Amino acid sequence: MKRWVMLGLLVLLLVPGCSNDKINVEDLTLGLMLGMDLDQDNHMVYYLSSPVFNKEAKKKNEEFGRKTETFRQAMTGFDAMTTGLTIRGKVQVMLVGKRVLQHPDWFRLFDVVYRDAKYSVNARVVAVDGPVSEIIDFYPLDKPRLPLHMTKLIDTANRRGITVRTTQQELHRQMYEKGMTPSISEVKMGKAVEVTGTAVLNERGEYAELLGLQESSLLLLLQNRGKEINLSVEIPGKGHGRPVSRSVTTFRVKSVKMKIKTKHAQDKFQFDIDIRLPIALSERLFPFDVRKKGDKLEQAIDKQLKRQFEQMIRSFQKHQVDPIGLGLYARAHEYQAYKKVQEHWGEALAKADVKLSVKTEIVDMGPAK
Repeated sequence: MKRWVMLGLLVLLLVPGCSNDKINVEDLTLGLMLGMDLDQDNHMVYYLSSPVFNKEAKKKNEEFGRKTETFRQAMTGFDAMTTGLTIRGKVQVMLVGKRVLQHPDWFRLFDVVYRDAKYSVNARVVAVDGPVSEIIDFYPLDKPRLPLHMTKLIDTANRRGITVRTTQQELHRQMYEKGMTPSISEVKMGKAVEVTGTAVLNERGEYAELLGLQESSLLLLLQNRGKEINLSVEIPGKGHGRPVSRSVTTFRVKSVKMKIKTKHAQDKFQFDIDIRLPIALSERLFPFDVRKKGDKLEQAIDKQLKRQFEQMIRSFQKHQVDPIGLGLYARAHEYQAYKKVQEHWGEALAKADVKLSVKTEIVDMGPAK
């Protein structure tokens, strides 16, 4: 009994002390979105977007820009401009200007994010086609606060299968993984912020190419990360009427079964990629008896999908990038050969023979005949 009384007294002594460390949310500057870009004179500019909790404030978001050399210097500058204590552990989105991504040394600017435990490594890394300031200063009246809107925008686009979702922690893994190259979401500013697809980076982190929405879906299939993916193909011979097209069919990929066989012969790697896709038709703009001739429609879709996959892989080889992670298969199955080229895997992939086969199966054609 005496033991429990002493424990109770100890709790009573400690609880009042906790109230002294309390910080009201109005006294905080929650950095929910950070950005980095180059100005016209190639000077680094860092941005911070934070919600405002003051009832007297008419604007519910505040933005800051600082021209400094490093993120840490920028945060010190933000502390000098804000009225609240800057909190860095709640960052949801990290915007990186396309001009920054075109420099091979840009990733070292993230050093403070991984070195300082107060930073969040779960922020989504997003490439911006255009000035980052246009997005930071964007104030949509019909949407949530911009950082929350950007978070939802990227997450929803990823669930729909039209872009990747790469956090700072995942980007760190991709940058130091020799068997693959990084890929991040890309957006641009028009009348509103729009997802344009996936930015593919090379081994040094430099911007290599942009994958459109359909190509991003194909990449997610090859990465085996697609959750809900819709694809469209044009079937030759069904007419190309304008303005109403008559040759397009759209379908939803229910799941993906993929096998990748890896060999090394004649001083180069060989990859045989076999993709099997159960699909559900969601749109067909031309007359076709799917019940009786479904196999012919499947063959036509297979042919068009294979062409799109092969075109994308050839582009990867041309730019010496590997967002699929074929190097991981090479390391797992042909380690001795991979070990010799791991420091320049992009060049080895460019010389590799990549063969691909696609087989779809229509398992659902919708309620309409």
